[in-house]
Amino acid sequence: MSKQLATKFGEILFKNPVVPASGTFGFGREYEAYYDLEKLGGLCSKGLTLEPKPGNSGIRLWETPAGLMNSIGLENPGIDAFIEKEWPHLKELDTVTVVNVGGKDEESYLQAIEKLNAIEVKLIELNISCPNVKAGGMAYGMKAKTAGDITKKVVKLSNHPVMVKLSPNGDSVADIAKACEESGALGISLINTVQGMAIDYKKKAVVFDNLYAGLSGPAVKPIALRMTHQVCQAVKIPVMGMGGISTWEDALEFIMAGATCIQVGTMNFVNPLAPLDIIDGLQAYCEKEGLANIAEVRGIF
Repeated sequence: MSKQLATKFGEILFKNPVVPASGTFGFGREYEAYYDLEKLGGLCSKGLTLEPKPGNSGIRLWETPAGLMNSIGLENPGIDAFIEKEWPHLKELDTVTVVNVGGKDEESYLQAIEKLNAIEVKLIELNISCPNVKAGGMAYGMKAKTAGDITKKVVKLSNHPVMVKLSPNGDSVADIAKACEESGALGISLINTVQGMAIDYKKKAVVFDNLYAGLSGPAVKPIALRMTHQVCQAVKIPVMGMGGISTWEDALEFIMAGATCIQVGTMNFVNPLAPLDIIDGLQAYCEKEGLANIAEVRGIF
């Protein structure tokens, strides 16, 4: 472990602050063909729900200038299948596994959390911000009160620390983050995708069956950086920043804005080695600047 990149997120020790984001990394198996996952600070699972979900119908991915739109719809095998088939492998990895959990209503969130209490997860990422499902998810993340209410109930039930993933599409993101903090969240992660729309003029049709979809990639970085800074200024709990991070320089900017850790999403599809490149770049930066730890430049704005 590099002393210069070792990072504490609350009481959880990450060997470095770089974590592949949920929805872009599956459960890690595909990326093991490219590199040793134990080099990562952590990894975030595909979004899980209580029951298996087939996801949205129709076109699911659509490229845009400097970005990618997706309407996956939380396709996943369900909590039980994850615990049976994926967790035995993930728990053996010497890195922090973050388990992302979504839901369609309060009961499904709580039942999923109760099932996860049976395994030794380091950190739950509570997804109240997915813009691609018609029920639950984003509805809870739109306003401070509803975000705080579901967070409080999940934190009370969970045996594991809870980090809440916020949407860029709701009310004041700082107010929502504060509500989650007051409700017992260990940390905040943001941003999820920005809601957008795509039209295929050749077909004279809207691209996505769900009408709107989530935009990610470099195009959203300025929005994500601003919101990360706003949340870091508003709360005392640690923040994982994400949104358009493609290079170590991008990651460093989020850390300078106050993020404790960062997540790499869309860039995993462009360059599967992007997380390792970012780790190496941050290490070289610390050495060049003579930093004992990357935290020395955290939150300097």
